[in-house]
Amino acid sequence: MCGIVAYVGPKDAAPILLEGLQRLEYRGYDSAGLAVVNRGLKVRKVKGRVADLAAAVPARFKGGLGIGHTRWATHGAPSDVNAHPHLDGAERIAVVHNGILENADEIRAKLVADGVDFVSETDTEVLAHLIARAVKETGTLADAVRTALKAVVGTYGIAVVDAERPGEVVVARNGSPIVIGIGEKEMFAASDVAALVRYTRQVVHLEDGELAVLKADGFHTFTMDARETAKVPLTVDWDAGHYDTGGYEHYLLKEINEQPETVARTLRGRIDDRFHIAHLGGLNLTPHETRAFRRVKIIGCGSAYYSGQIGAQLIEELARIPADAEPASEFRYRNPVVEHDTLYVAISQSGETYDTLAAVQELKRKGGRVLGIVNTVGSAIARECDGGIYLHAGPEVSVASTKAFTSTAVAFALLALHFGRVHDLSPADGRRICEGLRRLPEQIREILGREEEIAALARKYADRPSMMFVGRVRGYPVAREGAQKLKEVSYVHAEAYPASELKHGPLALIGPDMPTVAVVPDDELLDKNLTTLGEIRARGGQVLMVGHRMAEAKLADDCIVVPKNEVELDPILLTIPLQLFAYHAAVALGRDVDKPRNLAKSVTVE
Repeated sequence: MCGIVAYVGPKDAAPILLEGLQRLEYRGYDSAGLAVVNRGLKVRKVKGRVADLAAAVPARFKGGLGIGHTRWATHGAPSDVNAHPHLDGAERIAVVHNGILENADEIRAKLVADGVDFVSETDTEVLAHLIARAVKETGTLADAVRTALKAVVGTYGIAVVDAERPGEVVVARNGSPIVIGIGEKEMFAASDVAALVRYTRQVVHLEDGELAVLKADGFHTFTMDARETAKVPLTVDWDAGHYDTGGYEHYLLKEINEQPETVARTLRGRIDDRFHIAHLGGLNLTPHETRAFRRVKIIGCGSAYYSGQIGAQLIEELARIPADAEPASEFRYRNPVVEHDTLYVAISQSGETYDTLAAVQELKRKGGRVLGIVNTVGSAIARECDGGIYLHAGPEVSVASTKAFTSTAVAFALLALHFGRVHDLSPADGRRICEGLRRLPEQIREILGREEEIAALARKYADRPSMMFVGRVRGYPVAREGAQKLKEVSYVHAEAYPASELKHGPLALIGPDMPTVAVVPDDELLDKNLTTLGEIRARGGQVLMVGHRMAEAKLADDCIVVPKNEVELDPILLTIPLQLFAYHAAVALGRDVDKPRNLAKSVTVE
């Protein structure tokens, strides 16, 4: 979950590296550092943010070759010493690393026994020493990196420079992304295209087990056994403007407000009015293959998992196929039974989430058919899957997912519509869902227009130490996502339960100091949900209701009314006010909204 940037070319590397790290700071922000090559290694690294690093870099920090890193700590507490890059004892080799080396302690012990002195607590430092030893034997940096990597077990995305080879950078990938950017007589590499788009939109993604040598005039890629590989560059649709705050105070608020447009992009060109079906050519499934599936299993992590729960509900309702969602981080460790008539769907905004990627690879090894729902074209999960749906939501910079979550739920509605019409969903119901999908962008815009009302409620409840979120059936994943947003950006403890489970235990927590956010759609379960509100109020609990009908507001202390769509699509809209509620609660409490403590975007480690 760290950020990596590398540059080789005719310009000074340091300003390019610093700007790239600023764009990658959402991937890790407890320390940062860089190294440039110019008659030896020049290194600066600090505990803290990229701004602290920029302040520590002197004006004369010249060199046309360099690597940079922003860290999310895994081995060793955040400190100047534990910050990357890490060097060998002679300060000839510098390494930046994203991932975890599982056998680092074993290698460290052997190196210490051989007289090597370590200065940090990190796993990464062992790589610097291994490469320094190997370069003396192999004679080339590329071969030295290959030799060193054969000795380690774990995940890595790395960039390496050698003070005695000032014209090249070596990068490598195994389970953690590395993207190469192709410029005019200059080359770049990064762990995310966000660091590259100001300079180039031509990129190459490394596969697991691949390495590359970058020089100013080009690059070549190869495998761990030195076999050359051929890569075809892709053109990135996003540009540097997508990574600006656009005048908003935070990326999170910008991304919440972008949702009318991002939902429209997810829908664009995918609704067939003639047959009232979703046009999803990227699935790579014939109608016969689609009808052969008897079950759908959805996997994702965090908000992706909760959007998968919404998706499972949609698929069951519209296609009448059994469907469920499960955390990808648990899925692969329980040795799952992979059935030939089950369709597996993997969700990841970045397309690089390690737990989800590993689950996809396990499914592929066992012969499973896997679709991906991802936001990033060319990402690892997109390449591994048999087909899928791109969200086209644009880059999401804030750690907390909003527009990607909403677009994922919309993508599941399209998938459920497609499956439903191939099965037994009537043309009339197909038309009804198509019309409902088209109404979503304007209805989201209507909710966003009530931001100040929601902000006032957020300020009212922000000082509570804990909050309960409840919902029933369609409302339950909405409650889970609402609790997730509140806890991750405001640090207010929040838990979500099915409303029907309150009286089986959690009701013991209800009292004047424990407000409840109740998700109450106007559906066939409305009366049961209203009974739940009565149970909470009878025990002195405050209720903030998020629903469709003001008539029921008398049963709650406060109410957020959301526009009504089709019952199957209502969860998408009910989520939006909870995003604004979490955001404004965090602002009221003075939190670092875009970079919450202990968290980072694109979770590429276990």
